[in-house]
Amino acid sequence: MTSVMGELKVRVAARHDETTDICSFELVHAAGQPLPAFSAGSHIDVAVPGGPTRQYSLCNAPDEGHRYQISVLRDAKSRGGSSGMHDRVRVGDELTISVPKNHFALAHGAKHSLLLAGGIGVTPILCMAERLAAIDASFEMHYCTRSRTRTAFLERIARAPYARRAQFHFDDEAGDQRFDIAARLARPESGTHLYVCGPQGFMDAVLNAARAAGWPETQLHYEFFTVEARETADDGCFEVEIASSGKVIVVEKDESVVQALAKAGIQIETSCEQGVCGTCATRVLEGEPDHLDVCLTPDERAANDQFLPCCSRSRSARLVLDL
Repeated sequence: MTSVMGELKVRVAARHDETTDICSFELVHAAGQPLPAFSAGSHIDVAVPGGPTRQYSLCNAPDEGHRYQISVLRDAKSRGGSSGMHDRVRVGDELTISVPKNHFALAHGAKHSLLLAGGIGVTPILCMAERLAAIDASFEMHYCTRSRTRTAFLERIARAPYARRAQFHFDDEAGDQRFDIAARLARPESGTHLYVCGPQGFMDAVLNAARAAGWPETQLHYEFFTVEARETADDGCFEVEIASSGKVIVVEKDESVVQALAKAGIQIETSCEQGVCGTCATRVLEGEPDHLDVCLTPDERAANDQFLPCCSRSRSARLVLDL
């Protein structure tokens, strides 16, 4: 049975096909009560019926206390998450979700916000645009997709009060309307904070261009949905030591640190189990982690004082964990 931390029961009040492979769901409190407040960039954990727990960004305006809206892209490689939402969730169904969490918050005091969305990565970006427009903050939004027919929320954005601040870029249309990442990020801009979400290739291109141009890490904000599968044939065994007890646990080559700890009766809260969300971040007292997440910043990785045990491993023979 799938469990969700901080369980909340909601009812599916509406569902809508945004494109042929993206479906949005409107969720309301099962008992008719107001929902817990959320901020732009928040996500919820959803226990997919008959499947795993998955994270979905909230894409409606944060001042809408009566509903949460999420959108789900059907993934051809789905392990039961997106396919379960598309195939099994209907209007009137009850779902178990978490209260909203935010690892992708807007920076307070930014002079200007640069919002970059690729495909389904528009979901948290859309919520940010709603919030920034509501407080009349300076921002621009660039939304890159394969084609108009595969662009979720196209009409909603075109009719929004902030429509003039949003630009669409389609891969299958004339080159002059395509987004030139390197040109837009050619020079760091004092006071401008960049937010990016989308497929890993798109995000890597944006972040690599920004860092190469000298944008400070403190001005770069990002959220990955998934990570690309990696080759595990060369993984080896290593040990983790529990600082509070001195207990040493062997992590086998075919298991995660979280799994090895669970076998030893030590539970760590997890959510995505892919190194995306940061829920399981654990302090490292000794040893050198092998960072395999997409959550920690380069500076946080270099410090080697924390790692994500759901996916990361160890370069040293032993890691001493602050548990």
